[in-house]
Order: sequence, then C-alpha cells, then structure tokens
Amino acid sequence: QAQLVESGGGLVQPGGSLRLSCAASGFPLEYSGIHWFRQAPGKEREGVSCISGINSRTYYADSVKGRFTISRDNAKNTVYLQMNSLKPGDTAVYYCAAAQSCWLDYSPGRYDYWGQGTQVTVSS
Repeated sequence: QAQLVESGGGLVQPGGSLRLSCAASGFPLEYSGIHWFRQAPGKEREGVSCISGINSRTYYADSVKGRFTISRDNAKNTVYLQMNSLKPGDTAVYYCAAAQSCWLDYSPGRYDYWGQGTQVTVSS
C-alpha cells in the first residue's frame, strides 16, 4: 500500500532550523512531484515547495524562498524540507503529498497520496 510519512517537526526558537522528512513506501517518489504544504489554525492550506520527478526542478512560495530548501534522496525514497531562519509565521502543520507534477497552489483532488502531517511550532 502506497503511503507517505512525515517526520522532523517540533518546537524551535525564531531563527532556528528544522529538517522535515517525507518518506514514501509502496511507490518510487522519484517519478512524482512531491509537494510540501502547511496549514496554520484558522488559515487555508498553503503550498510551500515542490520538487518535480525526473529533472528535480524545485519550486518555492515567496514566503519561504531563500530560507527553505527541498531535496530528494532516491536511495532512501525520501524528500526533505530544510527550513532555516524560521519565523513565528512558519508555525503550522506541514504535510507532504505526491502528484503527477509540480505547482504551488493547493489544488484539492489533484494529489495521489498524502502524509498525516507534522507540527512545526516557532516560538520563544
């Protein structure tokens, strides 16, 4: 059964770093667009980043550009989101999802698999 599992969330002070992992099982994620989203309480789900299959082209929301880096380890079947210079506004549940390709806007119904989410809290 195909699934995605996120990990790496936690509590960090402003300016700190976290690395989120999105581990896939049951399918090779190197051929999929792997998306990272986040959703804060009372807010809509927001596209954060994506890495495409085959050519590994990367996409970032303006709000995280220059601070977050998405990467993929095909041998581990895992995608990572390195988050640096974290701000309180980055606090949210972070989800990964697999789709046929990459885009940034959240588009319900276009994703093949979802993870369960991991909480990131940025606070002093």
